[in-house]
Amino acid sequence: MKRICVFCGSSVGSRPEYASAAKELGTRLCYERIGLVYGGASVGLMGVVADTMLAGGGDVIGIIPRHLVSKEVAHQRLSDLRVVASMHERKAMMAELADGFVALPGGFGTFEEFCEVLTWAQLGLHCKPTGLLNVSGYYDPLLAMFDQGVEHQFIRSHHRELVLSAAAPHVLLEAMRSFRPPEIPKWIRSTEET
Repeated sequence: MKRICVFCGSSVGSRPEYASAAKELGTRLCYERIGLVYGGASVGLMGVVADTMLAGGGDVIGIIPRHLVSKEVAHQRLSDLRVVASMHERKAMMAELADGFVALPGGFGTFEEFCEVLTWAQLGLHCKPTGLLNVSGYYDPLLAMFDQGVEHQFIRSHHRELVLSAAAPHVLLEAMRSFRPPEIPKWIRSTEET
């Protein structure tokens, strides 16, 4: 893996563990010489992971839509800050540049970005690993929702395996390195198969 795309909050959240995990992830990426692709902001967990990478001499690419440059306070110390026209263009560029995806704690945008790349994996549009950095159990409810989707037959168990999760960055990155996408001949089950 040459670059990891990190989705995360433009806030640091209510617990110090979230910022600590962002720093730990940035430090680990630098240590493993893995570049960062992220949303291009200097605030929140986005700023924490980017600043940690920059302090460690890591490679950082920020991608931010023009309309968010002032709202999200575009990171001015990035050597590679790409300003794009829309959120759609941002996500497409992030996906193109990254070899895998990690979600730190965040809000609606983080959930949406992670679930979109997860859906693309389900559809076979990419074979890149997708992982949740489950800091202090933040993603336990989402993981339970995915499990419920399997139980109620809205998510196939093979597709549930696309979601990697761990509480520590080094464990998640190792799982991502070992990831092999499941071989699924089709993703929609006919009514005759239920």
